[in-house]
Amino acid sequence: MNLPSFIWLWKIAAWSMGFSVLAYLLLAVTGVWMFGTRTKSKTQPSWLKFLHYVLGASLVGLVLLLLAIGIVGTLGHFGSLGHSSHYVAGLVVVGLVLLSGASATLIHVKPWAWGVHIGTNITLFAGLVWVSWTGWSVVQKYLP
Repeated sequence: MNLPSFIWLWKIAAWSMGFSVLAYLLLAVTGVWMFGTRTKSKTQPSWLKFLHYVLGASLVGLVLLLLAIGIVGTLGHFGSLGHSSHYVAGLVVVGLVLLSGASATLIHVKPWAWGVHIGTNITLFAGLVWVSWTGWSVVQKYLP
């Protein structure tokens, strides 16, 4: 297949990546807000935790969509995977997002899960920078 048949796929990927970064930033804001109210013994707005969960689930969904697009697009264009460092960066980000989501479900059950969740999310910042940087270099190969 030639690339023009995949332009719609790359557009979805670009929007998904933008929304992923936005979701990450909003998760950081709501997470810091939840931490601040918890440490100051203030009551949290009832909607805050729900919003944080919805944003987290959205990030997981967006990252899995990006994974699927990357696999389909790369296989469709090259016939195999692993043509750039973007592949490794993407897999690292997918793993970090899944670890963050999984640890979030355990925070109220296992005391260590909160530390894993926070540490993973801090590391995820570097992962998102890395995958964005490598993704931009991949996009440059396809632009006319």
